[in-house]
Amino acid sequence: MKAANVDPGTVDGIVITHLHGDHFAGVPFLILDGQFSRRRRKLTIAGPVGVRARVEAAMEILFPGSTSVARPFEIQWRELKPRHAITVAGFSVNSFEVIHASGAPALALRLSADTTTIAYSGDTEWTDELIAAASKAELFVCEAYAFDKAIKYHLSYRTLADHLKAISAKRVILTHLGSDLLGHLDEVAADVAYDGLMVTIDDD
Repeated sequence: MKAANVDPGTVDGIVITHLHGDHFAGVPFLILDGQFSRRRRKLTIAGPVGVRARVEAAMEILFPGSTSVARPFEIQWRELKPRHAITVAGFSVNSFEVIHASGAPALALRLSADTTTIAYSGDTEWTDELIAAASKAELFVCEAYAFDKAIKYHLSYRTLADHLKAISAKRVILTHLGSDLLGHLDEVAADVAYDGLMVTIDDD
């Protein structure tokens, strides 16, 4: 974030899909950055059942004693219940249970503000819950770990492509790319995420 000139102190909310380290392990560092920079703004962190315990356990492993330090800002923890919308940092956040083993329910997310909706698959094998999460969204960010291989708990580009008509999202960006997918980029008819990508959403 700092390399991209994004001030972590301007982040008001974080929404986590599931409790695997590659999806939440940056949160302890953002919290500590707020502590050292004397952040004052409240930070809301939402995620699956058990999100606070898992993040704080990671903090204690990385920085023993860090969870008991007084901070100059409030952290509000919210647990997401599938098909039950809450508000986080001005966005309506709805979640949908997907298929990915992580010690707590894994979720796809649907975030809406005004007339714009952004959906994110998280990590999952195919489930029709992705249709509900991403239907007619302006942007659907979706994992494509493999190109056409079936890998348990993950999604392939071929499987996603077979369902895109039902999802009917206006734009799709692929993320969480494995080596199989990276070896077939010339066969992919979708945008691919990369570090520092800037996205403009057209809700017309």
